Amino acid sequence: MNPAERSTSAVVETVRGPLEASKLGITLVHEHVLVDFGGAATASRSRYDAEAVYRTVLPHLEELANRGCRTLFECTPAYLGRDPQLLRRLADASGLQIVTNTGYYGAARDIAVPKHAYAESAEQLAARFVAEFRSGIEGTGIRPGFVKVGVDAGPLSAIDRKLVEAGALTHRETGLTLAIHTGDGRAAIEIVRVLAERGIAPAAYVWVHAQNEPDGATRGWAAQQGVFVELDGVSPGSLDAHVAAVVDLKRRDRLDRVLVSQDAGWYHVGEPGGGSYRSHAFLFDGFVPALQAAGLTQDDVETLLVRNPAAAFAIRRRLLP
Repeated sequence: MNPAERSTSAVVETVRGPLEASKLGITLVHEHVLVDFGGAATASRSRYDAEAVYRTVLPHLEELANRGCRTLFECTPAYLGRDPQLLRRLADASGLQIVTNTGYYGAARDIAVPKHAYAESAEQLAARFVAEFRSGIEGTGIRPGFVKVGVDAGPLSAIDRKLVEAGALTHRETGLTLAIHTGDGRAAIEIVRVLAERGIAPAAYVWVHAQNEPDGATRGWAAQQGVFVELDGVSPGSLDAHVAAVVDLKRRDRLDRVLVSQDAGWYHVGEPGGGSYRSHAFLFDGFVPALQAAGLTQDDVETLLVRNPAAAFAIRRRLLP
């Protein structure tokens, strides 16, 4: 193991408590249960019926568990529909290990950035995120298992840079991995530099939505630095492109830095019945067979779905020498 990745705690924090990272099993690292794009100013659990959401979502999570999945990272941040108590109910009922997050989402033109984030420093924001890790989210006792930050395409705006810096400070204090919704390759390169300024190694950073960067060389560069390159959004329409991206990173001998998921689910607050909830099962029914048809072995698949998620999200400080 690289000294920058030396483990201080080989656990992942789930909504039901800490779990040894080695027990994550087959893991989807980027999915959503519920999302509310109403904006930070109006974000409230009064905007939806949690019982109706529970009834809609549970069959989909049970379907996923029946496919052999054991862990789901729920990537909806605060002010965008994060509901840790709902997630714990769903974890209890489905048997899935569910992980929630701390952090703020500055993508989508900052719709989910609360007003105080503009006035506070990166240090003050980090103190909020660290407090959730140490004491639990909103009095629930449920602790986040990673930091979720969102930024738009590069160059980073002032608020986006501040959120990344707050994430870096949170990582230094807690060892939580930084899953950063990243607009493009320019932003990804800048994020690596911002983290370095704070002494944080690239291995602490998961480049979320890396499939949206058209340049495979940029993804390869990031993986070479130690970044975890997340190819989420797997769907029937994106199948060939996702398979090609995985094959390309394997050809570059960087499969150990690749994460795959679907960005599926999405009970949409404000739409009748939550809109059209997308199944989480396609990765198992369509994507894995397509990877194997493209030449990946069963061991490669286990690297993508078992080993890499455990390595990426085990709570440990990843600092530059």
